[in-house]
Amino acid sequence: MTQDDIAKLSPAERLSLISALWDSLADTDARLSQAQSDELLRRLADFEGDRLHAIPWDALKAEVIKRGP
Repeated sequence: MTQDDIAKLSPAERLSLISALWDSLADTDARLSQAQSDELLRRLADFEGDRLHAIPWDALKAEVIKRGP
C-alpha cells in the first residue's frame, strides 16, 4: 500500500488501518525508552498515592465531549 493509496482512504478506514497495524505488533516490537518508562512509573506512583482524586475515563470523556471543540 502506497501513501497515495492511504490518502484515498476515508478517515474511518485510515483509523481502522492504524488499529490493525497497532494490533499486529508484539509487545517486544514497540519498547518504551528509559525516559518513557521512568515517566510511566512516576505517573503510576502518583495515581497510586492519590486514588481518591482519580477521575474515571467515562466521566472524563463525557466532560470533554460536553465542553465541545
